[in-house]
Amino acid sequence: MEQTVLKIPEQAAGQRLDVFLAEQLHKTRSAVQHLAEKNCLCCHGCFLPKNYKLRGGEEVTVFLPDPEPSVLVPEEIALDIVYEDADLLVVNKPKGMVVHPAAGNRTGTLVHALLAHCGDELSGINGVSRPGIVHRIDKDTSGLLIVAKNDFAHAALAEQIKAHSFTRQYEAVVCGHLRQSEGTVHAPIGRHPTDRKKMAVTDKNARDAVTHYRVLEEYPRYSYVQLRLETGRTHQIRVHMAYLGHPVVGDPVYGHEKAPAGITGQCLHARTIGFVHPRTGQYMEFTSDLPAYFQTFLNTLRAQ
Repeated sequence: MEQTVLKIPEQAAGQRLDVFLAEQLHKTRSAVQHLAEKNCLCCHGCFLPKNYKLRGGEEVTVFLPDPEPSVLVPEEIALDIVYEDADLLVVNKPKGMVVHPAAGNRTGTLVHALLAHCGDELSGINGVSRPGIVHRIDKDTSGLLIVAKNDFAHAALAEQIKAHSFTRQYEAVVCGHLRQSEGTVHAPIGRHPTDRKKMAVTDKNARDAVTHYRVLEEYPRYSYVQLRLETGRTHQIRVHMAYLGHPVVGDPVYGHEKAPAGITGQCLHARTIGFVHPRTGQYMEFTSDLPAYFQTFLNTLRAQ
């Protein structure tokens, strides 16, 4: 177990311990809070809670547990890597690939492929089952996501997501025609009150959720839309579009129509991702082409 002693500067007096340590250790607040819950934060022989208010001048000892050995076996799965450096990589995930292991998907995930490609050069903030995963997209959503190679990069990127400065732009085909050509859905999302496998717009145990949309093209029964996430809740785009009465085409959970020929799962693609590089401070943005099935579907609609 690694031990670090930090002398608290006088100007930090009044700050919460978890906020201060998250910045000093280049970790997320949740990671620091987890350390507090495991009695890994100490001052003068006393364990400190996560909300301890710093006085300034004291010394805080942080015990960093040895990383848990990964039980995941790397798998040689081809990756479409759009960008890579010593801190991070941007991957274009194909439709049908699960991001990290979970019940029903213990192998063949993006994480298994990343372990084969990166070895132990992945951040450990989200634990041994989600190394490097800063954010995720659904199994049947294709497109770009960012992976952190170390905790410094992970913490910096997570803060950008929290501050809503992380660019995540999607494209989708939805059912019907929206009333306005562009707009914003600002509706809280939480667990569905009766179906625990689904999310829903609800005021109960929900979190704020904001999705901006713009109609790109309209067809007799469908609309091609661009969507920008301000927040990143589970199934956010799919839930918000269904809430408007225009579910994503092919969505097996929130849709109400049979999927057209050639569409398996939601017709949704994470097209653009943008962020400030945690090391250089430079803004970077990447865009991926629409997958073949998506482009073929659009061509069919345009020909009608």
